Amino acid sequence: MTSPNTWYPLAASLFLSIVPTVAEVVKSLSDCDQFLLEGTRPQVPGILEGGRILNQNRYKPICQTFDNERRFVTLYDTENRIPVFSAYKYRGGVGKRPANDWKIEPQLEDEDDKNMKLGDKNKTYNHQAGNIDYRRNRVFDRGHIFPSSHALNGSDKMATFTLTNVVPQAARFNQGSWNRMETCVKCVMDKYCNGNNGVIEGYVRQHEDVASELTLGRQCSP
Repeated sequence: MTSPNTWYPLAASLFLSIVPTVAEVVKSLSDCDQFLLEGTRPQVPGILEGGRILNQNRYKPICQTFDNERRFVTLYDTENRIPVFSAYKYRGGVGKRPANDWKIEPQLEDEDDKNMKLGDKNKTYNHQAGNIDYRRNRVFDRGHIFPSSHALNGSDKMATFTLTNVVPQAARFNQGSWNRMETCVKCVMDKYCNGNNGVIEGYVRQHEDVASELTLGRQCSP
């Protein structure tokens, strides 16, 4: 597993479908399973098996909450201070990238606030990465797991700028091939995840360290 001082290539595990649908630290991923395809929790060997988090002191599910609205879900490693994965519902993404106002998850630091908030630029946090970790090591970018370009609107885009949704990425990789991959995946979803009613909807789960996989649901296909 990587940490803010170590980098491994990232890959995406994407699960796309069109189905009817109906940053808060919670006890189980089931508390925020609306961002998982059919509510199904993934298998992450040694971490998440049979829908159960094996080490609940280390790995924390976060219903990423911004302006009192849940935007996506993250399983976070509080020891290495990086996400294991983020999962979100893709509904199309328009608009410009917002300002890089990096936020943190207060509840990981025992603060009673379910909304993500701006982090202290000069503080080292005990259970999550902070801006200071990246300023000290200029080799790495803050690499989004849930890309802001995949978020539907301005508020959703701003919610992706939480340090619990990023991992250290080599700057050239983040700004080059990873950026192109994000654009390519968005193009695929815009083309193939458009239902008969004209509504775009797909489910995406991006991991920190698993092989790439793209699975199209029954109605989300050419």
